[in-house]
Amino acid sequence: MPLTLEGFGSYFAGGRQVVVSGQPSQRIKLSPQAVIEHDPNGTFHVEQAYVQWFAPAGSTARPPLVLVHGGCLTGASWETTPDGRPGWLDRFLRAGFAVHVVDGVERGRAGWCALPGIWPEAPVARSAEQIWDFYRLGPPDGFAARRGYPGQRFPLAALDTLICQHVPRWFSTIQAAAEALIAVLERVAGQGCPPVVLCHSNGGLIVTQAAWGRPDLLGGVVAVEGSGFPESPPPTGLAGKPFLFVMGDYLEEAALWRGLSAATSAVAGRLKAAGARVTDWRLPTLGIRGNSHLPMMDDNSDDIAARVIGWIEAEVR
Repeated sequence: MPLTLEGFGSYFAGGRQVVVSGQPSQRIKLSPQAVIEHDPNGTFHVEQAYVQWFAPAGSTARPPLVLVHGGCLTGASWETTPDGRPGWLDRFLRAGFAVHVVDGVERGRAGWCALPGIWPEAPVARSAEQIWDFYRLGPPDGFAARRGYPGQRFPLAALDTLICQHVPRWFSTIQAAAEALIAVLERVAGQGCPPVVLCHSNGGLIVTQAAWGRPDLLGGVVAVEGSGFPESPPPTGLAGKPFLFVMGDYLEEAALWRGLSAATSAVAGRLKAAGARVTDWRLPTLGIRGNSHLPMMDDNSDDIAARVIGWIEAEVR
């Protein structure tokens, strides 16, 4: 069925300007006919987020959604699944939500900072073997043959397409990403309704860090397989705010995920103590088995999206 949009567009939010001086110029050959003297000095804008927004017909009756990707990924992770099915972006739009899809600091169309000395470390790329292991697709010795865990719901035949989605990342930009996200939330909330922020993996740390700083900008949070959270106590401003934590299957297969599962339980407890309304879904306990670290791409992604939509409808006021 065709999807009718009232509008769509994009914007940049947040970041800062830096001034570079004292660097030598260099001659650069742009093409066989164009040679320029490049001056690397001047004023540059860095650490901004890029956001693409979509507004379906009749979306004003629902809170807007802000989608925040995970580490080494971009906003593309919410679009088409690796095996070609409609992703969560499509499902949320068809459910009547206006959606803002974020490319965070140093990812995708936000761009990354090429200036020396601004970010102290080199970027890190994630190998296919790391993707296989970190995303709990299968046992380490199953990678070469694409042999997943029993009942695995990620479409393993499309693994190479998933690998293509990955981009380099930096580890010194978490605070900058949280500040850029706050700028996004200020813009969205300023249009009349605090958004529900749906995040994945490393986006869980960025979103909760932003929530700790500006709880007034949030209508609620859905943290899908968060890979980290602030250790400081949540602010009192989060009292009454709804939080949903979603964790998939095979969490006991790796020490990393056993630890992150415990960290999710711990932050859920801290939020409850601060007065937030917390729901903690461990999908196997709901009878939903086989999900990887990427439930928005697994073969039951539509079913989980429908459950998330139902939770938002019930909990976000």
